[in-house]
Amino acid sequence: MELAKYFELNPLHKQQITDALSYAEVHLKNLKRLSGRTYFQHALSVAENLAELNFDHVTVISGLLHDVLEDTQIKREDFLKKFGGEITTIVEGVTKIKKYTSVGGNEVSKVHEDARRSENIRKLIIASAKDIRVIFVKLADRMDNLTDLRFLPAEKIKKISQETIDIYAPIAHRLGIYKLKSHLEDFSFMNLNPQLFSELAKKISVREQDEQDILDGIVEIFKKHIHIFNIPYRIKSRPKNVYSVFRKMEKQNKLFEEIQDILGIRIITDTVENCYKILSLLDTIAKPMPETFTDYITHPKSNMYQSIHATVIMPDGVMVEVQIRTEEMHKTASYGIAAHWKYKDREKEREKKQKDFDEKISWIASVIEWQENNNSNEFLAGLKAELEFDQIFVFTPKGDIKSLPAGSTPVDFAYTIHTDIGNRCCGVKVNGKMAPLKYELHNGESVEILTSKVAHPSQDWLKFVKTPLAKSKIKNYNKLKLKPQIVTEFH
Repeated sequence: MELAKYFELNPLHKQQITDALSYAEVHLKNLKRLSGRTYFQHALSVAENLAELNFDHVTVISGLLHDVLEDTQIKREDFLKKFGGEITTIVEGVTKIKKYTSVGGNEVSKVHEDARRSENIRKLIIASAKDIRVIFVKLADRMDNLTDLRFLPAEKIKKISQETIDIYAPIAHRLGIYKLKSHLEDFSFMNLNPQLFSELAKKISVREQDEQDILDGIVEIFKKHIHIFNIPYRIKSRPKNVYSVFRKMEKQNKLFEEIQDILGIRIITDTVENCYKILSLLDTIAKPMPETFTDYITHPKSNMYQSIHATVIMPDGVMVEVQIRTEEMHKTASYGIAAHWKYKDREKEREKKQKDFDEKISWIASVIEWQENNNSNEFLAGLKAELEFDQIFVFTPKGDIKSLPAGSTPVDFAYTIHTDIGNRCCGVKVNGKMAPLKYELHNGESVEILTSKVAHPSQDWLKFVKTPLAKSKIKNYNKLKLKPQIVTEFH
């Protein structure tokens, strides 16, 4: 497929993609995967996945070449000379470390193989801190790899699929690339439990057909009233992906038939002001469900996601979930941080977006900070916790917003501010009132950390803190405190 058709490329970029395409074909076309596909076909699919997500030409070229250093005899210095440091850095970031081997050259135990997988993920995160496009290429690579899993041994299929659900899909979620997240989840779920996946997919399809007439009627009601405001809009129905329905059934301990908000409506308009006009209209034609309203426009998620969410009951008693957002918010909801790259070659717009972009990937820096003192298993467990889907948003005394995993405590909050604030924490005020340090924070609360020069972390804090950062800082402080001090006497 012609990659250049996805882009508004200048002639130089088109030529660079063409050169990379030829180079990848020459060096990868004779290498075959277990499925029978060539490495070049895989590389082309990865590049097309990246192109469809609107990434820049450097990311797409890196996708085309991501297997070259790992699976061919091409020397790094030759690759660097031809493609430059930017692409080389990304390709090296995606390249896996070699397998552990015994002295005799045989592959060692499953424990070491698991450690190698953990180290590969650690290496990937560290490389992504240098250039976030490393993780984009890896996600696109994993997406294509899932389509070939059926040719692998059953145990390996299960391990790769579970790793995708535990690590890679949550990373896509954290970066706001929901389109990719849904694909990763559903392919993995299909590989892990094909029978249940098939059953749920059929039930969702039947439910969608059965409720489409109802949704069409609701859409007509919305259209009739929105015309009063004379504002631009479009309305889409929104079925959930199979894995998200399965997770909802698990969390709520309900049967499929008891899950009500599988389908919903998304209203997309042009401005934030019009989002709130539509919301006010919604309140006049339907009954809001208590505790279902969330305003992610005023308080965006940490992955840049913005939208208004509300579940309402229509006059005929039908319950429907409604999302309201602008066109720009809709693009970000589909492509997440990938949407940032459309500004890359437009200086003024890029500067405007850069600060916000840096904040959205700050969690990677946090992972780098606490991973250094952890072994492979601790690192992987900590990364899973860091990637928790459910997050809360709390305020500093100055009104700044901090996002934390659900269940976080004031101590977790303190360490997100600064290590010294966490280490010297001696008390906390939540909404102006004193609270215990193990208090579980909730959305919208204001948190003020009280500190003392003589205060220090307690080992007991490890029993209730939630974030890997807090756990790492507390452990590190206690290690340093127990470390023997060297005293030099002068006579």
